[in-house]
Amino acid sequence: MPWKGIKDPYKIWLSEIILQQTRVEQGMTYYEKFIKAYPKVQDLAKAKDGDVFKLWEGLGYYNRCKNLLFTARKLVADFEGKFPASYELLLTLKGIGPYTAAAIASFAFQLPHAVVDGNVYRVLSRYFGIQIPIDSTEGKKYFHQLAESLLYKDDPSSFNQAMMDFGATMCKPFAPVCIECPLHMHCKAFKEATVNHLPVKEKRLSKKKRNLNYFVFKHKQKWHVQKRIQKDIWQNLHEFYLLESDELINWDQTIILDFLKGQLGIHKAIVLHQSKNFTQQLTHQQIKACFIEVELLEMPASLKNLDWFGKQKIKEFAFPKIINDWLITSDLAAL
Repeated sequence: MPWKGIKDPYKIWLSEIILQQTRVEQGMTYYEKFIKAYPKVQDLAKAKDGDVFKLWEGLGYYNRCKNLLFTARKLVADFEGKFPASYELLLTLKGIGPYTAAAIASFAFQLPHAVVDGNVYRVLSRYFGIQIPIDSTEGKKYFHQLAESLLYKDDPSSFNQAMMDFGATMCKPFAPVCIECPLHMHCKAFKEATVNHLPVKEKRLSKKKRNLNYFVFKHKQKWHVQKRIQKDIWQNLHEFYLLESDELINWDQTIILDFLKGQLGIHKAIVLHQSKNFTQQLTHQQIKACFIEVELLEMPASLKNLDWFGKQKIKEFAFPKIINDWLITSDLAAL
């Protein structure tokens, strides 16, 4: 990314504003266009509104562009065209919130402020096993304070960049590479097999369409079953190992084995069966679920501390309707 590692507060600010509500791939092109047309904040401040909006065309959320122009002109008028080297003063500028202010303060001025983006939320929630929703008022405050307490104040910009890069490349949203992760032995989510449940998002729990991928793990005539304890649908009912995804996944043998190896360290296993998609309509949500039966030839460290049960014990458990629908068709139908 062209803005990575730069110290120019103008370029940092510009990249952050463009990337709000915008994918990196798309934002990169616009960033390069803006830097070419307006290499300094003074150039942007004296530009005609129509020219700037034309350059912004296609990015949407045009308030960002309005705030961009307003703040550029304020910086020239009140700050001699220089960004203030103060987190508090940066927050007074239109369109700059806590995240952007921390990014400019840290990366441009080496000020000790934690930059908490989606990657950092994810790393912290998994490593410490935090169930507080990251998109709640309580969660934002809690994670910000935690990040500040962990910040390496001698070199905040390197620390912040490392945290963000770690989340983007190692502790990824989908199928993180836990086995290769240098922190996995101390990661609470890895130890408790809750990686796929974290971070918790209130908005995700209220989505109208959800895709649930269940891994039915079998080892020596016992199956892993867990209770749903989160404040969500089917609380206190039971289920198999769950991976929830934003989109439907077209699982095949290669994808399944790569997931098992990369996230769970499963090297010796047989994929017994992959089900069709099952659907259950709730009052406000449509649930789609698939079931992947896997026989473990060896018990991996990532799953050994989970609960494993024989058929007779599983018969006592209460499952959601969508799981019961699958059970009828499975080898566990004898339950």
